[in-house]
Amino acid sequence: MQVKMVSATVRCLMMSAVLGLVGCGGDTAGGGGGGGSNAAAVPVVLQPLTLAEADTLSFVREEEKMARDVYLTLYDQWANATFQTIATRSEQKHMDKVKLLLDAAGLPDPVLSDAVGVFSNSAIADLYLQLVARGSTSSTEALAVGAYIEEYDIEDLQQAITEAVAGTNQVVLIAAYDNLMCGSRNHLRSFVGQIEANGVTYQAQLLPQATVDWIVDSPQERCGQ
Repeated sequence: MQVKMVSATVRCLMMSAVLGLVGCGGDTAGGGGGGGSNAAAVPVVLQPLTLAEADTLSFVREEEKMARDVYLTLYDQWANATFQTIATRSEQKHMDKVKLLLDAAGLPDPVLSDAVGVFSNSAIADLYLQLVARGSTSSTEALAVGAYIEEYDIEDLQQAITEAVAGTNQVVLIAAYDNLMCGSRNHLRSFVGQIEANGVTYQAQLLPQATVDWIVDSPQERCGQ
């Protein structure tokens, strides 16, 4: 799989359209200061999405919640601050960004409850339970679960971008997916870094090994946040 990237400047400008921001200061996914200034939010209206695009956007909203909920649950068990940081500083923001897009497209929000472990999509609900059970077996396996989720997200988001380009080809939607995928690459670097610091060689779980190696061996990215 080839992981495509949009330049940081272009990504920031396009995401600014979603968030109603002016200026493109540089934040890294791990935190840090940005240089953008806030302005009054500009309402975003997407063109009507295809049925497939609408289904994907709805799925991504709960997919981001699943990641957040798994990480919060594993933090409660293992007290590894990485899980809490990614859940509260990244995944929650990702959920909020997707909610903005759903609103802009006039689509209903599939997240009917913000409670941990509650999902409308039964497949996501099942995956949440499976991953929590797996991550509960050891602290190392918990990190592997984190890496699995980020590989899963990268794979899905690349497919979402391909679908959006072939569909209504809306810049704001494509940029939003690209921004989420950038965050997932940074999260994958964090989880794999901890796994390998424990003396374990990480084996790719979903993506080609060459793709994972390329991501892990490259530096943290600035994701236009």
